[in-house]
Amino acid sequence: MSGDPAFVMIMAAIVVVAFGTALRFVQRLFELRHERLLRTPPETFSALSQRLDRIENAVETTALEVERISEANRFMAKLLAERGAAIAASSPPPSPRSERVITPH
Repeated sequence: MSGDPAFVMIMAAIVVVAFGTALRFVQRLFELRHERLLRTPPETFSALSQRLDRIENAVETTALEVERISEANRFMAKLLAERGAAIAASSPPPSPRSERVITPH
């Protein structure tokens, strides 16, 4: 088999073509990576720091607003409880039998 010069030349041509194709594939991968890096510049440290500061401020503001809402809810619950107790103390107890109301259809 090693004596057939046509076989050796065909195999050499296949190896050269496969190697060239593999090299072109790797070159294209590097080109695409380089293009992608040029399109999306990396954020600098100061830009990232500013972004984190804005996020921190937004979280703090949201926490303050939630605290205000919960305080208002507690205040309203206290007022309603006091009002309910005052109404219950001033009104006569309900009669055991209430009148039956018939509504038209």
